[in-house]
Formats: sequence, C-alpha cells, structure tokens
Amino acid sequence: QVQLEESGGGSVQAGGSLRLSCVVSGYTIGSYFMGWFRQAPGKEREGVACLGSSGVVKTYADSVKGRFTVSRANAESTLYLQMNSLKPEDTAMYYCAAGRRFVGWPSQPLRASEYPYWGQGTQVTVSS
Repeated sequence: QVQLEESGGGSVQAGGSLRLSCVVSGYTIGSYFMGWFRQAPGKEREGVACLGSSGVVKTYADSVKGRFTVSRANAESTLYLQMNSLKPEDTAMYYCAAGRRFVGWPSQPLRASEYPYWGQGTQVTVSS
C-alpha cells in the first residue's frame, strides 16, 4: 500500500532554512501528483505546494511563493520541500501527501480533499 514518511523538521531562527523529505513506498513516485501541507495549532490544514506527476508542473500557496521549492528525486523515491527565509508564521506540523493514481494534476492542487494518502508529519518551529 502507499506509505509516506516525512523527516527533516526542526527548530530554526527566523531567516533560516530547512529541507523536508518525504520517502514514499508502495508505488512509483512518478505515478501520483504530490503535495505538502501544514497545520498550525488551532488552524485548518493549509496546502503549501503541489508537484504534478510529471515532476514539472508546480504550484505554491501565496504565503510561501519565492521562499519554498518543491522537488523530487525519482531514484530515491523522495519528495522534498526546501524552505528558505523562514518566518515564525511558518511554524506548523508539515505533512506530505499523495494524490490519486493516473491523475497528473488535480482540479484543486492545494485542497486536502484531493489527497487520499498522508504521512504522519514533521514539526517545524521558527523562532523570532
């Protein structure tokens, strides 16, 4: 079955960087569109980035554009989220998610309901 495992979270000061990783198993990473989401305490889960199954088409939430980059390494079956210029408001639990097989790009790429498969999350804390 599809399994996702995130890592790379941690605590950094504002302006710092982190790279999150999501190792996938149970399927070929190029078969699915994939996304990164985050959820802060007391807030709804927010879509951060989506990478289409082609590995080329991407989209980002306005709040992270120009600071975050989503990518993947097919040989390592790994999805990445490079996060630069981090801000305290980026503090959240970050989740990796996989979409539906054979769907290259969802109608709403930053909506959680488009993703049936989820990892357990990795915590990111940014201090001012």
